[in-house]
Amino acid sequence: MAVVRIPEEGRSFHVDSEVSRALAAIGIDFSRVEVPAEVAAAPSDRVLATYAREIAALSARGGYVTADVIDVKPSTPGLDAMLAKFSKEHWHDEDEVRLIVSGSGVFHVRPKDGPVHAIEVGPGDSIRVPAGTLHWFDLCASREIRAVRLFKDPAGWTPRYTESGAEKGFQPVCLGPAYHPA
Repeated sequence: MAVVRIPEEGRSFHVDSEVSRALAAIGIDFSRVEVPAEVAAAPSDRVLATYAREIAALSARGGYVTADVIDVKPSTPGLDAMLAKFSKEHWHDEDEVRLIVSGSGVFHVRPKDGPVHAIEVGPGDSIRVPAGTLHWFDLCASREIRAVRLFKDPAGWTPRYTESGAEKGFQPVCLGPAYHPA
């Protein structure tokens, strides 16, 4: 279940309908899907088959042409270098779409007119961060996440860094309901 925190304002949202409304207000699409227990560790082709209907619906709405499964864990080669790319504020030329199968992470989204929203995602959360949205991403303490990713063009998903340093005022891990900025 996703949790949205707005540390600057001391507010948080835990109920799916509240999370959806809070994120819609800043242009982020959010929904929930069921994750059958056996899918969390299933081969990638089975994960994609399990979510074929959700992938087709998202693709029809967003024009996505390909989907894959990313599987990140502490033993992933080059994990620290990979995470360093995404833990700095950036944006992409296309949407960042994720359906979380297992593990957890936090998207920090910085709207043009408003405070940073920390969006902790976990199994069953589906999120679309629109192209051009300023954000950064960190894994939670387990350093694991498995997610379906959708793309219009995988090459268009290159991070474009802002060099703003906005991420420096926030904890780079999920800390649960007691989360507060550094």
